[in-house]
Amino acid sequence: METTLEDSTAPEAPAVSQPIAQPTPAALVADGVERQLDPRSVALDRKVGWIVAASISFPIFVTVFLLLLLAPILGWVKALMALAWLVITGVLATVAHRYPQVAHRHTFYKVDAQGLQIRRGVFWRIVINVPRSRVQHTDVAQGPLERTHGLGTLVVYTAGTDHAKVSLHGLDHGTALLIRDHLLPGDARDAV
Repeated sequence: METTLEDSTAPEAPAVSQPIAQPTPAALVADGVERQLDPRSVALDRKVGWIVAASISFPIFVTVFLLLLLAPILGWVKALMALAWLVITGVLATVAHRYPQVAHRHTFYKVDAQGLQIRRGVFWRIVINVPRSRVQHTDVAQGPLERTHGLGTLVVYTAGTDHAKVSLHGLDHGTALLIRDHLLPGDARDAV
C-alpha cells in the first residue's frame, strides 16, 4: 500500500514588497496639529530682552550719574533719583527674564492643507489665518542671534492689505523651511 501525502496548501510565491508611500517632510509638518514654538526661542527672547533692557537702563544711569555729580541737588533727591534708576532697571530685568516664557506658553501655530494659523498674545489674543490660496511668497530669515540658537523666522507675504506680511519667529530653522515649502502654491512652486 502506497501512501502519498498531499499538501493542500501549496507554498506561496514570496510576496513582492511594494514600497510604502512615505509622507514628504512638508506633509509631516502640515498635519493640522497645533504646536508651540521651539523652546530655544525662550532663551533667544531673553537675550534680546536683556539687550533692550541694557540699552534703556544705561542712558538713564549715565543721566542720573551726571546729574548727581554736576547738579546742585539735595541729598534726598539724589537718593530718590538713584532709587528710581534701580527700580526701572529691576522692572526691565524682570520683564526681560519672565515675559519670554509667558509669551511662549501663549503662542501656537498650526499648518494644514488649507494654510497656516497662528495664535498668540498674552494680554490681547490674536488669531491669524493665512490660507494657501492667498500666499504670494514666503521667506525664512535668520539673524545672528537666531543662527546661534538654530532658529529662524518664517515670513509669509499675502494678497490683501491687513496682515499682508505675517511673521512667525521662534521656529526651528529646518521646520521653518518645511513650512515655507508647504505654503508655496501648487506643484510648480511658483506664485502666480
